[in-house]
Amino acid sequence: MLKKWMMLALLVGVAFTAGGAMAHQKQERVRIAERRKAVSLKREAGWNKLKRNLNTEIRSFNGQAGVVVEDLRTGRVLVHQPSRPFPAASVIKVPMMTACFQAATEGKLDLNSTVVVRPADKVSGSGVLKAMPGRREVRVSKLIDWMITQSDNTATNVLMSRLGMNYYNRHFQQMGLSGTRLARPMMDFSQRKKGVENTTTAQDMARVLRKLYRVEGVSPQTSRAGLDLLRRQHLHDRIPALLPEGVPVAHKTGLERGVCHDAGIIFTRKGDLLICVLTQRKGKGTSQPAKRFIARLAQHVYRYAEQAP
Repeated sequence: MLKKWMMLALLVGVAFTAGGAMAHQKQERVRIAERRKAVSLKREAGWNKLKRNLNTEIRSFNGQAGVVVEDLRTGRVLVHQPSRPFPAASVIKVPMMTACFQAATEGKLDLNSTVVVRPADKVSGSGVLKAMPGRREVRVSKLIDWMITQSDNTATNVLMSRLGMNYYNRHFQQMGLSGTRLARPMMDFSQRKKGVENTTTAQDMARVLRKLYRVEGVSPQTSRAGLDLLRRQHLHDRIPALLPEGVPVAHKTGLERGVCHDAGIIFTRKGDLLICVLTQRKGKGTSQPAKRFIARLAQHVYRYAEQAP
């Protein structure tokens, strides 16, 4: 009889213990759900604040702007005139880079081969090749490097001639860049005066960068190589200008008369953000207002990321 009572007491104790554990688990699930909800609400508030700040900056900008901002962690996107075409300037060198990588996989471009750069090939504007005397043999991979890191116009034109504009434009279409077109060499002002212009859009530039970031480019190896080149881009007067020193940014600038761009990815401790800003202003004024505008947008984006829970 005593054994029966002991067994009954044991069963009752086990039942109470199990019930207590289940109640504790339920309370823990509730607490987790509440914390997640609080984090979600805080993130939503931060995103809405970023949206307001960007809209205020855009309304104050004296010119046209195409903007795409994406939180690469959550997939949230803010846009302003994302499909508006702009003169591409040097940001078109990013999809040109991916086209070169594509041509290499197809056997149409040997990255280890050399190209003779003649004095007649050299053009003005940014770059290191224009200052090198005489003829020079340059490896194709180095031309691609200089096209991105130094924004070298001569290297870009040599690569353009190597594959032909039709090849690049077909590659742009294959990538889904509906608003991007290569129509003339870099620094060909005679063609520009006739209205012949290279064009792109903020959403196209965002698409290229997104593919590189997600390793969805030509190959995983070339995606990583492309991002590395963009990290080593030497101009820092736009997206990185107002960010804390040392914040990694993979980006490409573009600058011509009346046109000022920057498109890139900001890498932060709490998540990475994509930002593409294309601008165009009338007149012969300085590019400083556009550069400051791009820098302020990037600063708002960075603060959003750092303040996120």
